[in-house]
Amino acid sequence: MTFTSLIKTFAADESGAVTVDWVVLTAAIVGLGLAVVTSVRTGVGALGTDISNSLSSASVATLGTLGTTGVAPSQ
Repeated sequence: MTFTSLIKTFAADESGAVTVDWVVLTAAIVGLGLAVVTSVRTGVGALGTDISNSLSSASVATLGTLGTTGVAPSQ
């Protein structure tokens, strides 16, 4: 078999074409996932900080003061 016939046989062979398609598709999905994570990460971090600050500054009412407004209930 000559080198020219090897090249022609190699060019005509399509046995790995489907595998290459799946590799490209998988790489695109992984790249898209990384782009989404990168773009959402800063917003989620800021939201977490806001929630943490809100919970840190929140106070819990004691059971005796729940529902009291200083106004006598009307009957």
